[in-house]
Parts: sequence; C-alpha cells; structure tokens
Amino acid sequence: MAKGTAPLSGRQKAAILLVALGPEVSAQIFKHLRDEEIEQLTLEIANVRKVDSSDKDTIISEFHQICLAQEYISQGGINYAKEILEKALGENKALEVINRLTATLQVRPFDFARKADPSQILNFIQNENPQTIALVLSYLQFEQAASILSSLPQEKQAEVARRVAVMDSTSPEIIAQIERVLEQKLSSTVTQDYTNAGGIESIVQILNGVDRGTERTILDSLEIQDPELAEEIKKRMFVFEDIVNVDNRSIQRIIRDLENADLQLALKVASEEVREAVFGNMSKRMADTFKEEMEFMGPVRLKDVEEAQSRIVGIIRRLEESGEIIIARGGGDDIIV
Repeated sequence: MAKGTAPLSGRQKAAILLVALGPEVSAQIFKHLRDEEIEQLTLEIANVRKVDSSDKDTIISEFHQICLAQEYISQGGINYAKEILEKALGENKALEVINRLTATLQVRPFDFARKADPSQILNFIQNENPQTIALVLSYLQFEQAASILSSLPQEKQAEVARRVAVMDSTSPEIIAQIERVLEQKLSSTVTQDYTNAGGIESIVQILNGVDRGTERTILDSLEIQDPELAEEIKKRMFVFEDIVNVDNRSIQRIIRDLENADLQLALKVASEEVREAVFGNMSKRMADTFKEEMEFMGPVRLKDVEEAQSRIVGIIRRLEESGEIIIARGGGDDIIV
C-alpha cells in the first residue's frame, strides 16, 4: 500500500479481489450474496480505479489464508486451525488470520444447533440451569429459541427470559465447554468464536415469536422479579412502526383514543407505509385535515416525535391488554377470524 494512503476497508478489499478474479468467477460469487451485499460491492467495484499490484497480491494472499483457516476449522475447530497456521505463518500472523476470519465470516458458537430441530435441543437442555439454557437460546435462530422457550416449564420461562435480557459477554471457555457437551449430544459439527449474545433485543425477538399465553406468563413473572426490565421489554416489543401489522378495525379503535397532536407528531417522520395505514383508517375529511395541519407544523424535535410515539405505543398496549384490540403474534393462538 502506498505511503500516506488510508488502510483499505474489508469491502474495498472484496471489490479488488472480485476485479482480480475476473467477471465470470465474480458472477458466480454474486449468486451466493444477498441483494444489499451485491449493491454495496457493485458500488465499490465501480469506484475501483488503478490498483497497485502489491496491494492486489496482498489481498489475494489474505483471501487464500482465510480460505485455508476456514478449511482447517471445518476439519478440527479453531484450535486445530490456529495450531496449523502458527506452524505455517508464525504465532502473530496466525492470530491475525483467525481474528480476521471470525470477524469477516461471523462464525458463531452453536452453529450446529441452528441447523437442528428445536425439539431435539429442548430434550438436551430443558433440565439445565436457567443460565445455561439462556446462553444456548441467545445463539439460536429467534424462531428456534421461541419454540424452545414456549416448551419450557412455566416456572422456568420467566427466569430464562430474564437471563437472556440481562446477558452481556460470556467467557469463550464457558461457551466452548457448553458447546462441546451439546455437540456431543447432537453428534454434529461445531465451530466457535468470541462474539457476544443475549440482551434485551434478543429476548424481544424471541418473545415476539412465542404464543401469546407464554408471552403473558413470562412478562407477568418478570414484572414481579424485575419491573424495570419488564417495562423495557414491553416498550420494545411493539414500536410505533409496527402499526402497519395491525388490522384496520383495531387501527380505527386506536385512533379514537389518541390525541391528535400526538398522532401528527408521530406521523411527521413516519414511513409512507405507516402514514397510509393510519390515513386509510380515517375519514377523507379527517385525513385531509391531518395532512394540512402536519404541513403547517414546521420542523419538530426528534425527541418530541419519539415521546409522542411512545405515548401512542402505551395506549396500544393498554388496549391490547384490555382485549379491545388484537395484535397478531407468533405461535398460532392469535389467529384472527
């Protein structure tokens, strides 16, 4: 890399690699990427001008090393890959390649479990302590975790949910130990890394996938154990933008309880989809009045918008809890007929 130039980003390196590989190979690679990844790489490729030959050689060498490391990991895990790479590249270079691999490919613990049936995993972890169950659920697909959480005994559900919500980083040694045991039980292949899992967003995603009865049981128990945590989870389980998923009759019921000023503020920065969902459930006269008043409102503080949306979400939650509206959840017991 020429002196004085900024280090290349991972995306820039990927673009240079694709240019070096040629259009036919690059086209085959694109078939395995998501649309947004293709768009980002296409933009980077378009911005590639003249590439220094030494930069190109370095990038190809890095890619080759990562491919070798990934192959070694699939054969015997990260420790096996690290041992071989140390012999070939030296300790520092081997660690650099391994770190780059886990960051680039996002290798996560319990990868084998994400391909397993939730009932199989449940059989092996249901008798473990809540912290261990929470750790495993944090690394699974949200649909898997929701299915397992719903199937746990009621007395365990809330505690496991709480532990997922408050989980921060976990020692790689503990992750590896639990992972090895579960791997042996499921008789599958495993890879591992040093990523964080859990947190409030994680348990919110899981609870959004469980049936309504399980959700209520867990939140009711959490309100007794940790009211602040329960309130924070509730706030994140339904956000203002989710109103597009509410049926028309319920939206009309919601509008009746809202302050016009709050709704106008909330819609100020809302997406067109959200606006259409709300205006479509007003009379034409009311919708026209709202639009006109919003035009004359002028600039507003984001904080005021967020507070208005929060008040609206609170009203929606109250109406749902009283049974006046229904918000469809996962699990199947909220089918609307």
